[in-house]
Amino acid sequence: MINFDYASHTQADEAVLAEFCKIERECAGNPLAAHQSGCAARDVMSRATAGISAFFNVAPQDIIFTSGASEANNLAVKGIARAYAHTGRHILSTCLEHPSVSGALAFLGENGYEIELLKIQPNGKIDLTHLQRALRNDTVLLCVSAVDSELGAVQPLAEIAEISAAFPHCHLHVDAAQAIGKVKLQLPLKNVATFCFSPHKFYGLGGFGVLVKREGVVLEPLIHGGSEANGLLYRGGTPSPAMAAACFVALENALANLEKNLQYVTDLRKHLLDGLPKEMRINSPFDGSPYILNISAPNIKGTAFQSALNERGIAVSVKSACSTGNAPSRPVFAVSGDKKNALNSWRVSLSHHTTTQEVDILISAVKKILSEGAV
Repeated sequence: MINFDYASHTQADEAVLAEFCKIERECAGNPLAAHQSGCAARDVMSRATAGISAFFNVAPQDIIFTSGASEANNLAVKGIARAYAHTGRHILSTCLEHPSVSGALAFLGENGYEIELLKIQPNGKIDLTHLQRALRNDTVLLCVSAVDSELGAVQPLAEIAEISAAFPHCHLHVDAAQAIGKVKLQLPLKNVATFCFSPHKFYGLGGFGVLVKREGVVLEPLIHGGSEANGLLYRGGTPSPAMAAACFVALENALANLEKNLQYVTDLRKHLLDGLPKEMRINSPFDGSPYILNISAPNIKGTAFQSALNERGIAVSVKSACSTGNAPSRPVFAVSGDKKNALNSWRVSLSHHTTTQEVDILISAVKKILSEGAV
């Protein structure tokens, strides 16, 4: 199977697996326990946390490990909204967000919060003029994806953070799951309350996520029963030193190779664009993340095209892997205003592991499907 669905998941790097296995064998203790084995495990946990926090210039105690970016998004969105409900119940977001954000917002909307979606421009970016008008004194939360998972649109985080900072009760949460380790990202931490990512998006292990919060930001917990040790805050559940150490290795490798991999994938995306048939519609913005390309064919539903490619041993995605149903893509509809095009859209996501030969196979398959009408 040729993988063009790297935005959903990436295979763990050998160095990441080696680190995980090493720590898992060496650390038999619970990091929250007081005995020697617990202390040894806690030291590993502390080193990994310190290493991760150093990459983002935050304190170790502002790192919270979760089961993935979906839990981290829920913790940030619900945790901020509930902790600061006394200052307001107005929340701003977009139609570009991952289901773990939009679902959390829907839950809050059913429980007395006012959810307002910002306008999206044809280039996939937030309408900053609308953002300025929409912000209010009772706006408690603004949720933005740094890079959305369907279009690859990159948001102007510096400008968004500066605008929202003028409203002291507004907390900016950034879902950076498709950005960290892949694209050059400016996260103005003085104006960003929280952001999150998951290492399985950049060749780390699945089932693990990281929520980074600004000092002083209060979160109401999702899982009660968390503990604190060595100044580090743990959400409910037994912490995993091996997963934390593996996350550090994955993040270190991704950041060290970011520019090289980014240039390779940028060139690969151009090769793909140059080879696609002219009747294919490009939905992703020109200046979006090169790792994600959203396209559609006239009169062919995205699910049908995905199925036809799957039969040829090629894996692509129709929407975010966490999305459900056959509804039109909300991000594609937002930028194109065309419901039929949104139904016909599907996503190619690339990697530095993707080869030019694999891209040529995809191009050939797309041309054949179109010429034969084999859907």
